[in-house]
Amino acid sequence: MLLVYTHKITPRIKFTFKHLCTRILGIPVSFTTTIETFIAHDSFKMSYTRQPLGKEIFIRSHDLLFEQGLSDPDLNITNWDDTKCFFFNGDKSALPYDIFAASFYLLSRYEEYLPHVKDEFGRYVAKESLAYKYKFLNQPVVDIWAYKFKAVLEAHYPDHEFKNRTYSIKPVIDVPSPYDFRLKGLMRTMGGTFKDLFALQFKRLYYRYVVLFNLKRDPHDTFKYILNRQKQTKHRFHFFFLIGDYSTYDKGISVHRKDFVSLIKSVADYCKVGLKVSYFAIEDKAVLKEEQQRMEGIINTSLLESRNSFSKLNLPDLYRNLVELEVQDDYTMGYVNELGFRAGTCTPFFFYDLDYEVQTPLRINSYHVIDSALLRYSSFLDKKESLQYIINQVKRVNGEFVPIFHNYTFSGYGRWKGFKELFNIILDSTEDDK
Repeated sequence: MLLVYTHKITPRIKFTFKHLCTRILGIPVSFTTTIETFIAHDSFKMSYTRQPLGKEIFIRSHDLLFEQGLSDPDLNITNWDDTKCFFFNGDKSALPYDIFAASFYLLSRYEEYLPHVKDEFGRYVAKESLAYKYKFLNQPVVDIWAYKFKAVLEAHYPDHEFKNRTYSIKPVIDVPSPYDFRLKGLMRTMGGTFKDLFALQFKRLYYRYVVLFNLKRDPHDTFKYILNRQKQTKHRFHFFFLIGDYSTYDKGISVHRKDFVSLIKSVADYCKVGLKVSYFAIEDKAVLKEEQQRMEGIINTSLLESRNSFSKLNLPDLYRNLVELEVQDDYTMGYVNELGFRAGTCTPFFFYDLDYEVQTPLRINSYHVIDSALLRYSSFLDKKESLQYIINQVKRVNGEFVPIFHNYTFSGYGRWKGFKELFNIILDSTEDDK
């Protein structure tokens, strides 16, 4: 148990120290504001305050973890060995930066509460972020900083045995629509037919009717392949099905189609199944609750996981709604056009509500690679190298790698050529070091 002395114990301090010390490093942590208690503690301890008490491990604190609400902190990002950091705290400190305040800034998504420009879907974009601007988006800096802190602890307590976690993966399969042509209904099929004709897409028109006459498998129906891969690996896949109503943004299959419901049930036999929250349910709690009830009716159990359509995330409203509906895990935190670490970590963490200054029970599983972001690399070799780089970054800190692929990604058609191989690289990545 690591005892931390600080002049004031705040929810922000508890949240941040538990993420770095307990979730990343496996070290239980407790806090005290009583100097006598701290001095009497004759083992694992440190102080996090303005001045050291004695010769203990001392990290000078920035004011951020003692504040409430939003402010405009002075962020001076500088190089630190092979990474970067901010909140420089001087020479007396065991670390030159307040890694706890810096970690809180990234984990709480502090910058997303501040004024920023959104894209056409109302999303926070990577280019607005501190990590993108200062070129550390491709590093899990929070985990890297935690390991630098671990080195300080090891130097002061050489006899202490530290737990070592292992690299792991959590593959996500996103299903906005299970089929390209099947189960679309007469009006949508006719609309698609005329669209193909006017666009002179005769090959697509041919495939449409070959599939509709059951002469060929729908190109987006890759579930047999995915489930076979699931059976061959120990890593549990996480599926997210869109079951919301047809709209301008979401054009999935009606949940009243028996074949679609049967598909979800069959996938749930082998994988974890969650809800892909529709675009309008992101903004409307009543719609979200209706979709939750639909999914629970299909899988015959409580809905525990969700992921938003278009990876849209409106903080903090959507997360508050998920907390109220008792959803346990979210998989929306990431960027659709960039690889990397939106929250600066590859370790699941809990949503901290900055408005209420409280840690919630909702666990955030940020994703680090999404198939659409890999499309920005023209050659297959570049895709492969970029993917491997992110994997290596996660391995470096023994973190949890979360990639997101879609069912249509495995079709192998057009721009998705070679993506099966990329997915297999991910599945095999846990075997590389054995």
